[in-house]
Amino acid sequence: MSNTRILALVGSLRAASVNRQLAEAAAQTAPEGVEVTLYEGLADIPFYNEDIDVPGSVPAAAQALRDAVADADGLLLVTPEYNGTLSAVLKNAIDWTSRPYGSGAITGKPTAVVSASISPNAAQWAHGDAVKALGVAGAKVVESAHLHFGVIGERFASSHPRDDAEALTGLASSVRELVEATRGELVSV
Repeated sequence: MSNTRILALVGSLRAASVNRQLAEAAAQTAPEGVEVTLYEGLADIPFYNEDIDVPGSVPAAAQALRDAVADADGLLLVTPEYNGTLSAVLKNAIDWTSRPYGSGAITGKPTAVVSASISPNAAQWAHGDAVKALGVAGAKVVESAHLHFGVIGERFASSHPRDDAEALTGLASSVRELVEATRGELVSV
């Protein structure tokens, strides 16, 4: 049986961000036969602009993202909440992978969202906006695989999420449900 490939897109570009650490911990929880890879390079992608989205002239960084999303069996978006919404870097990734409209790399791709913020709100607004953008872009949103972390500044102030048993359990469940969706074993919303 071939490996199931999950691509994680992290909405914080900061190297030591808790969102990145959550994605790393999610990769650690992947069951045998499942590979979770963190996508590197979101910072290099220009803002979406139809003037530069021309066949044969798509910026290399944007094409690399499209190719990586197309090659993945499922997507795991890990989003912080910036000013009450998802980060621009994730919105830009959704925009690039949604094109060409109706047949972009994200179309039909099982996708889950993990949201995390310093507030007790647990980035619920960012989560909602991500789910909305993904749905409009044509992704197959797997609501049962979503996860929310609040007060991360306190919770993970002195430890990595991989050292938090509750976080690992939640992340493992999210990854498992996303994998089941990629295999058609789970009904998604």
